[in-house]
Amino acid sequence: MNAFLKKEWMEWNRTGRSWILMLVFVLFGIMNPALAKLTPWLMEALSDSLADTGLVTTAVQVDAMTSWTQFYKNIPIGLIIFILIVGGNFTAEYEKGTLIPVVTKGLSRQSVLAAKAVFLYGSWTVLYAVCFGITYGYNAYFWDNGIAGNLFFAVACTWLFGVWAAALLIFFSAVSKSSSQVLLGTGGTALGVYLLSMFPKLDAFLPARLLRGMELLQRVKSPEDYYANIAVVGLMVLLCMVLSVGCFDRKQL
Repeated sequence: MNAFLKKEWMEWNRTGRSWILMLVFVLFGIMNPALAKLTPWLMEALSDSLADTGLVTTAVQVDAMTSWTQFYKNIPIGLIIFILIVGGNFTAEYEKGTLIPVVTKGLSRQSVLAAKAVFLYGSWTVLYAVCFGITYGYNAYFWDNGIAGNLFFAVACTWLFGVWAAALLIFFSAVSKSSSQVLLGTGGTALGVYLLSMFPKLDAFLPARLLRGMELLQRVKSPEDYYANIAVVGLMVLLCMVLSVGCFDRKQL
């Protein structure tokens, strides 16, 4: 398993995945406070042209909450980019036949699956932490993060949603033969969950609520409102991993 983890790391560096994803999440981390900081200047620059159309602009007050609002707009995009780039992590191995030699030489399929799962979960965790850390640092420098309520709990919930999405990707990678099938399965499931969350009674148990961290930051919701969602997501991640092991053991490589 350690050898396969090293292989994953070398492959990600060789294909440029790690650098592309790191660049994307660093940029998002910088953009969140930067856009908030530039908003008053942009409104002032546009005030004359807007006045010609009959619109009157007023002074815009920005704070750390403005930056965190931007964070929660950007992080779903970052997660989508992450899924798109790593969606072929398993299927590329099937197409090239690179798993056959290592499996026939004694490496268990469970170790292969575990190594890839650990690498995916670890990559998402590091990238997310980098994006959050940059935003948090700039917000603390320019404003005060104390204005945001339940900040770390809200951020942990959004991270957990990304773990759930990665678990779906692993499951569909274990049962599918192409990256398009993996992306369709993962995206279709996430879209279905989002649509179902429009029903209030279902929303209290579905993963989609974990992305709405601004409700926690603005103290509209309390952490207790998210406990059921967290429990359901934990069970779904565990179920995805158990099913992935069973399907991967029977998969034709």
